[in-house]
Order: sequence, then C-alpha cells, then structure tokens
Amino acid sequence: MNDLSTLDAALTQDGYARIAGEEMLALLRVSPDDWTRFAGSWDDLGPDLYMADGGRYRRRRHAAFALKDGAFTRKPHQPHYQSRDYNRLNGDVQRWFEPMLPATAAGPVMQAILAFCASAFARDGAAYHVEVHQFRIEASLDAAGRPTPEGMHRDGVDRVLVMLIDRRNVREGVTRIGTPEGAPLGAFTLAAPGDTVLIDDHRIHHGVTEIHPLDPALPAWRDALVITFAAI
Repeated sequence: MNDLSTLDAALTQDGYARIAGEEMLALLRVSPDDWTRFAGSWDDLGPDLYMADGGRYRRRRHAAFALKDGAFTRKPHQPHYQSRDYNRLNGDVQRWFEPMLPATAAGPVMQAILAFCASAFARDGAAYHVEVHQFRIEASLDAAGRPTPEGMHRDGVDRVLVMLIDRRNVREGVTRIGTPEGAPLGAFTLAAPGDTVLIDDHRIHHGVTEIHPLDPALPAWRDALVITFAAI
C-alpha cells in the first residue's frame, strides 16, 4: 500500500484498506524514540466508567479536532456521543473521558498520523469533525477484554482509522469486517505496532473479538488508536 492511489482503489473496491505496521511507520517518518514516547502515553489512560455491561476492562483518553483548509485545530474538551443506532450498548449517552494529554496531541507522531488521515480521507476540501481515541483493553483470568463490546457496528461517521499500538500477553482480538446486511468480508489480526486498517464507515461494519491473556499470571492488554472523520 505504497501510494494514495492504491489506497483509494482498495477503499473504493472493498470499503476498507490494510497497511502493515512496518510500512505505516515508514510512511509516518517518525523516529523510534518518538514512537516509543507516543506508545508510552497509553500507560496513562483513565478508566471508562460508562460501560453498560458493567465491565472495567477499558481505559481511554479522547480529543476532538476541527479540520479546515488543511489545518487541524484542537477543540475544547467535549463528550463523545453516539446514537444508539450505532452503539447499542453505550449509545444515547454523553460520555466524558479523560482528555488526551497536550504533549501527546501535539507530538510528532500524533501530528504525522493526523496529516496522513487528512491526505487519505479529506482531499475534497470539506471541513471535518475529527475525534481521536486512545484505547487500552485489559484482560485477566477472571475477565476477558472486549475491544468492541457493542459487536459489529458502524461509528456513524465517514471514515475511520484503526491503528494497533501494542499487544502484550494476549491472544485473539481478531478484527472482523462485514457488510451492513451481515455478510462477512474479512477477518485479520492487527498484531504488529502500526498495523492499520482504514474503513469507509458508510459501507462497512467492523468489530474485534475478545482478548484473553496468554499467561494469566501476567498483565495483558491491547492498545489501539481510533480516529474518525465526519464531514460538517
């Protein structure tokens, strides 16, 4: 997936496109030290207290940006909201999460990822509302981690980027892609740092299976970055 035309072709044909982590990190042109600092910010996420299933396996931070005339501007901290039409578990609730730390949002890796998203999703000159989510899903012997407890879903936006940041001591966590009618289109595991999938949210439903620890005696988690673009 070495140029935007190839990326566009995959999104047009299939509704989604995958980029291997090694290739994605090369596209971002960030240093190993910058990536290490960026990934380390997942060690400081706040608990998600809005899980209607009662789970305490998810930690996150959140930020919102405006994209206009090719420039991103961070918006004041605000709740994340999804209609129950898109999130049957946690929809119709204004969910306030801990804000993404300023150093993370303004750092070279996040800025490079946003620029990549703009080049892939927003070359039409439209203005976009952009939301960025840092997720850590934890698993233990007593409780599986559920990356998408709402099941196969749309996010109710235009385009979505999902990037794996880290997997530690976990198995499963398979990404599934399907049609709105429920027909499966693909299944794969984001396994290496930087492994990425881009999704046309109008055409594709997506979800991730539960994760379980390989060694129940050790901490286990899956870290991911999710960015959504919605034209305004």
